[in-house]
This record gives sequence, structure tokens and C-alpha cells, in this order.
Amino acid sequence: MVKNWGQIPLFDLDASSADSAVDDSETDSEPALFELDVDAAPSGSGIAGLSVHEMSLADEDAPAVNEDAPVGGEDVSVGGAIDVERGEEPMLPGVGSADEVEPGPDELLPASVVQPVILPPAGSEADGHAVIVTAAGSFAPSGEKLTGPVDSVEKLDKLIRWATLTPLGAPAQVWVVGIDACEMLGWIIDPGDEDDVDDMELLRTRAAEELTGVLHATLTPMLTAGWELRGDPGHVVHLSRTTGKFTSMVDIFIEPYVWTYWNKDFGWNNRVGDMGILGSPTAGTYLPDDDLPAARELGRRLAWCARYLGVLPGPTPARTGAAVLDKIKRERTRSGKGIAVTTSGPIPPLNGEPRGDLEPEVGWTRVADSDDLTDATQLVSIDQRAAYLASAGMLDFGYGKPRHLLGENAISAAASGVKGAPFGLWRITLPAGNLLALPAKLPLPHPHMLADQPVQTWVTSVSLDGLQTPLADGGIGAELDDLDITEAWVYPQQGRALDKWAKILREGRKVAVDTGDIAMKRFLGACYKGYIGRMVNPDMWTAKQMQHHHQPLWRASIIAHCRWRGRRVAMRIARDSGRWPLRTVTDSWVYLLGAGEDIADDSDALGKMSVEKRTTLSKTLIDAFTSADDTHEMNLVIKDAFTPHNDEGQ
Repeated sequence: MVKNWGQIPLFDLDASSADSAVDDSETDSEPALFELDVDAAPSGSGIAGLSVHEMSLADEDAPAVNEDAPVGGEDVSVGGAIDVERGEEPMLPGVGSADEVEPGPDELLPASVVQPVILPPAGSEADGHAVIVTAAGSFAPSGEKLTGPVDSVEKLDKLIRWATLTPLGAPAQVWVVGIDACEMLGWIIDPGDEDDVDDMELLRTRAAEELTGVLHATLTPMLTAGWELRGDPGHVVHLSRTTGKFTSMVDIFIEPYVWTYWNKDFGWNNRVGDMGILGSPTAGTYLPDDDLPAARELGRRLAWCARYLGVLPGPTPARTGAAVLDKIKRERTRSGKGIAVTTSGPIPPLNGEPRGDLEPEVGWTRVADSDDLTDATQLVSIDQRAAYLASAGMLDFGYGKPRHLLGENAISAAASGVKGAPFGLWRITLPAGNLLALPAKLPLPHPHMLADQPVQTWVTSVSLDGLQTPLADGGIGAELDDLDITEAWVYPQQGRALDKWAKILREGRKVAVDTGDIAMKRFLGACYKGYIGRMVNPDMWTAKQMQHHHQPLWRASIIAHCRWRGRRVAMRIARDSGRWPLRTVTDSWVYLLGAGEDIADDSDALGKMSVEKRTTLSKTLIDAFTSADDTHEMNLVIKDAFTPHNDEGQ
């Protein structure tokens, strides 16, 4: 049950009544804000009938619970009327009406053609799960003002316990926005000026260490009140508090200091790069500079996540992606329907394990020739729309204990699948590229393949199937016997473990695209890219209840699927237009095209090719492409062509 928000009066008391409230409520072992009745409430407090509502959460430090049901069987409500003066601004400015928001640079269009959009106001979906604190007071994410200024750690403690916040896929959250709010809490650091240091990473590290020290020194009132720190405090302070058999968890996010964690190449007053739900200063999606507009926009983003993802944003986009999957896992465990993977899937012991990634992303460039430049008037970069997300929802993934197979048993297993090989790893021999009738203007079909000699290596089932597809579809037309399978690890359990996860993120992305919400579109991209990228790293998922997120073979399969899909499209483009790519990196492809030529897919589905960048070829650029003698020079020309100064022509 969502509590009926009312303003906490103790924050607006005068000095005498404030002292009285402290004397009456903080000297007991249990603070007076817990289980008060009307008669016991301190004079002037205006709080009647508040009940204790303890929380628990499925994250790295607590067992999974159903956050959709009341915790502990208690009904959280505020008894009696609270007649409190809320001040001149009961809500954050702009709440209740759609305001113009200046978006950052569009990812597909020059900044000059990006138009302002009207974004919907914040909903109430995150109310009861998060609170935003500014120097002017505390607010619900929907914009409703809850209290006056939170000008001490003691008041922050009271606010957290009074608010009875509940988790939503992540621990309950308190966001401290603006340096003035930090100053009220004593959270001020002075690591030095970026102009005085040569190494910006040194400044960041120094600031992070100083922040930890300041927090340790100032959080004593909360620790005395029964809260415990989960790890060292920093830009996020992880707190827990146990009462009886219930454990409350809350994460305090300190917005002015997120830079001490997120970025390695910027300093105190020069925030750049992506900072999770807060956005990216360089992309123009970071929160507004002024505190109240920043709080309003943050509240909108928190409510957006709660509505469309079903969770609060995690400390990182990758953790947000994990929280969405964990929510699905809990639902599937309760219902008994759908795949709910509960164990990690580390890479099994491999004989002759390849260096680096099992399935590397492709990176390749060739020198343009006269055929490429004939009738060329534009340079175009296309890429697969949300490539990783598309593949994640399409693939069957293996889980559980794999079987180790040798020789004929491995070959038989590879041929046993109805629609390709079962999920696993296969030790094969890639033939020398020069022995195959491969297109000269495409990279070799697999990054481990060499032109002049065969290579024995391990590949995923996606690549095993890809190599068997016809040349016209991007493969090499191999038979299983041609690949000389000698060994395999095959997973007896497999299925679309990420189908619903991909569906939630896909639908959220569509909402962001349809409404012109650049900030949330970028954040969703960071969520699925970050989560899939970190599947490979066991150090990200060390807690027992998080280990199932370590799935390096899933990540390798997704990368391979995107790579083979891109190669298939390149073959189709060559067949239809006679045009071949000059360069490919990950899921993007660069082409020289003639006037009116369009090689993008006529579909807005994920995984389809869309135009990422386009520039008109000036004489200077044509001369540069003509004179480029090697791939390094080609890369420089392409990079220069897509810089903004070339959009205007020369």
C-alpha cells in the first residue's frame, strides 16, 4: 500500500520545539517516530499513528522477496490529519504540466536539426520507493513536497524512517541533489582544483577517498540509531537496519559526487561521459544545473523507470539491467512458468582456449578503390538498431551443467539440433581464408580465421551454424565434416532465458523513441549494453544471489549473432546495389554511395540496419579517399568525414 504522503512537521519547528523533539524521541533505544500513538507524539510534531514498516530486498546483500506484496504483513498509513504549512512551493516547479525540455544531440541527426520535445510530467510510480532531497526540502519523485530543509544527518535519518520507503527491484533510494543540500549534511570535500593537477585520475581518486572519509565522520548519528553500512560509503551510501526479523535497506545517492565514480578523465567542474540515470553532460542529457529543475527531472526519470522497467535504477545501468532480470526471475519462480536461471555459467575448462574473447567483435577497414568512388556522392554509416537487445531476445541460451563430449560424440551432438546445433562450445578447425571463394571486400567470416593457414579454435553454436550457411548469406557453406569438430561442451538445458527481459527493455525503448525522450533512450541503451557486457566478469557478481548473472557464453553468443547478422546484410547489400563496405566496427558499416542510394532497411524493428551518420562528399574528401594508401589513413579520413565541420561542405 502506498503511503499517504504528508509533510513532516519536525523539519519546520522553531529552535525550542526542535530541541524538545530531540529530547523526547532520540534518547530512547527506539526513535519516537516508530509506533507512536497520538498521546505519545511529541508536542507540536503533528505525527499520529505512524507504524514501523520494515523492508527487505533481493540484491547483493539480501535474499529475494516479492516487492509487489506488503512486507511483514503491515499496513503502512499515516493516521490523523497533518496540518502543516508546506511553503510557497508545495510541488517542484513545472510538475503537473508538460514542460519543454531541450534534448541533447540526437544520435542519428546533426544537432542543428534536433527539435525541442514536450516530455510528459513525472508520474507517481516511484513515490513510496524513493525520495529526493534538495536544499529547499525533500520531495516525492512525482514532485510533491514532503518536508522542509533536511539540514542535519539526524533529520535525514528521521526522514528515511518516517517515509517507510519500500524497494522496487532495488533498495529504496534517497537522492541528494545539489551541493547546497550536501553542505547542510556536512558532506563537503575539497580535493583540489583540476588546473593544479596533471593527472585527472589522481584528482578523482583523491576526491573519492576524501568523500569516504567525510561520510564515515558524519554518518555517526545514523549508525548510532541502528543503521549499518554495507561497504565503504561513497557517491552511493548503502545502509541497512534490522528490527526483529525484518531488514530495511536504503541507498543514498549523492548527485554532486557521482563523478568520483563514473569517469576516469574529468575533474571537479568538468563532468563528461555517461553517468547512469543522471545522463551525460557531453550528450546534453545530464540534469539541469539548478537544483529544483534537476530534482524535477530526476523525479521524472525515477518514475519512468518504475513504470516501464518495473524497478528503480541501480547504481549503474548494468545493475539496472540485472534488477529487471531478477524481477522476472522471481515472478517465474513463483509461477513456475518460464525459464529462471539460478546458477552462473562460467566458461568450462577448454583445451587450447583462445586468447581474448571467445567471439570477438569485428573491427576491419580496407582501402577504397576506383569502383568504390565511381559515382559516389555521400559517405554513410549504417548500424543495427539496438543490436545486442535484438539478439538477446531471439537466442536460446544454455544453462545448468554442460556435458563434455569428444570425437564422434561431439560431431553427433552438433548434428542433433532441429534448428542448428544445441547451445554449447565447439572446438573446430577454421580453414584458411585464401582457400575459400570469399568476397575480397569483406572481412574474413570469423575473427579467429587467418587468410594463409587453418586455425583450431573454440566457437559458440551461433558461429558453428553461421559457418554452415551459404556464401550468399555470409557463411562459407561448410559441412560439419569440413570443420573437423574434435571436442565440445554442450548444455542439456536451453531456452530463451532473456526473452521477457528483452521485451521489457524493447518496449521501454519504443516509448522513449516515440516521445523523443533522448535521456531515457540513452539510459536504456546503457542498461542492455552494460548488462550484457558485464556478463563476462565474475567480479561483478560475487554475492551468492547475484552469481547467476555471470554468463560469458551468453554474451559471446550475442556478439556472434550480431556479427553474423551484419555480414548477412552486407552480402545482401552487395547483391542488390553492388556496393561493398569500407569499414565495419562492431555492428556498424561504412559505405560510399551514389546520389539517391539507400541501403538501410525499410523497417523500424530492432536488429535492422538504420542510418547512423551521413555526410556529403566534398572534393577534399574524395581526394582524401583517393590518396589513402593504407587502412590507418582510411580510418583517419572516415573519422574526419563524420566530424561536424564537414557537414557544411568545403
